[in-house]
Amino acid sequence: MPLYKTIRPNSQTTVKIWKIDESYDHLMQSIRLKPKSLERVLGMKSDIHRRGFLSVRCLLAEFGYEDSDLFYDENGKPHLQDGKQISITHSFHFSAIIISDLIVGIDIEKQRDKITIIAHKFIGYEHDYLVKDDKNYIEKLTAIWCVKESLYKLFATPGLSFQKHCLVIPFSNNDDKTIAWVDYKAKKHRYNIRFLEFEGFTCAYAIA
Repeated sequence: MPLYKTIRPNSQTTVKIWKIDESYDHLMQSIRLKPKSLERVLGMKSDIHRRGFLSVRCLLAEFGYEDSDLFYDENGKPHLQDGKQISITHSFHFSAIIISDLIVGIDIEKQRDKITIIAHKFIGYEHDYLVKDDKNYIEKLTAIWCVKESLYKLFATPGLSFQKHCLVIPFSNNDDKTIAWVDYKAKKHRYNIRFLEFEGFTCAYAIA
């Protein structure tokens, strides 16, 4: 079943995850796109990107929305016409949406060794508690990346740095939650973080 998981972290927030196992044609037949979205998906060269885009619209339908209810601001942040907060992500064959009355962000990433190559670009404060020979090092790096990507999405501010402005409080391998901060222009913003792992992927979401 494509709807992979539904999570309700609080009474105001719902997360839905989709496993993309349908064909492009099947997904296309199951939804209705506004002209701008149709033009965008037809212009995509990658099949997995096309299916990711369409699966997000299927997730919108699971919440009772249509593609026409979704729009993006000048910073690329998604919004819903009814004023609810929304964040969107997709990676390979998974996609997810979080919708809330609160400010939220979400990210899914595949756990891959290559994340160590870019770790220096997004790890700052977290150097103090990361251990490279930890058997779960890749998973921890991926979780931190997902948290910071979630923060970046909800903060939606040009110039925000993963490394300098986003701080993830230490968490153990068995934890499914932590706290993170955005420290930007002399103001500190605190967020509750939840994360989960499934089929070699990590998902993290931030809630104000």
